[in-house]
Amino acid sequence: MTPRSYLYVPADQSDKLAKSRGSAADALILDLEDAVAAGSKETARKQAGEFVVSLGSAPATPQTWVRVNADTVEQDVAAVAAPGLRGVVVPKADPEVLARADAALTRAETAHARPAGAFAVLALIESAVGVARAEDVAAAPRVVRLGLGEADLAGELGLRPGPAREELWPIRSRIVVASAAAGILAPVGPVDTALRDTGLLQETTRTLLRQGFRARTAISPRQLPVINEVFTPDADELAAARDLLDRLAEAERRGSGVALDAAGRLIDAAVARTAREVVGRAR
Repeated sequence: MTPRSYLYVPADQSDKLAKSRGSAADALILDLEDAVAAGSKETARKQAGEFVVSLGSAPATPQTWVRVNADTVEQDVAAVAAPGLRGVVVPKADPEVLARADAALTRAETAHARPAGAFAVLALIESAVGVARAEDVAAAPRVVRLGLGEADLAGELGLRPGPAREELWPIRSRIVVASAAAGILAPVGPVDTALRDTGLLQETTRTLLRQGFRARTAISPRQLPVINEVFTPDADELAAARDLLDRLAEAERRGSGVALDAAGRLIDAAVARTAREVVGRAR
């Protein structure tokens, strides 16, 4: 399945690594970057590598990713790229650091006798350069999805976002457009640091859904049920989508390219595309 939720797990904390497999996350991101102090980087690499190796060669559930450090991409990839890994999350992504990641992953595939392209990249845009070159980032080798790091980005741009983070909405739209233009998965939304306010988390996640995002990162397992729920169509939404598709299919059988929904509104190919996306997410 396409992940709806990605849980960050500090790779230097063995207890959290052990618990992460039983979480409700669709995907795990073993973190070698921001969540790990400088003096613990080597421990994090070692433990992340051991975790990945323990998964074996079968597809892992949840998916397992590792967030590497932009300044030590080669060292980090060499430590963690093994058959159980889905891919790496590259922070501060721009075409140059992504080229380094691609080369390092190619070497790892050769070393582990994996097919070319076995390891994917989730490119995390969190710098002015990354935003300015979002289309190039989305089209870079191995990139299957974009993510957005709004805390770093706001700091670099001097923004002071409010609770709804409207100040960053134009950038969110750019990331969504770049993803669609490159033909990759819809992007992953940023973390919400308000761990106890599930109402706010639900509200901001629904905003991301409306804006074109189809997943979100989490920093606590308690955030996962809300994220998964928002990005999964409910029964009414699914039934409405299927009804639209059935009505249009019946109209096409009669030789028409349009139909009317239960409320008398026009259904055409564009409306049907949205309905198919809802059905696809429900699967």
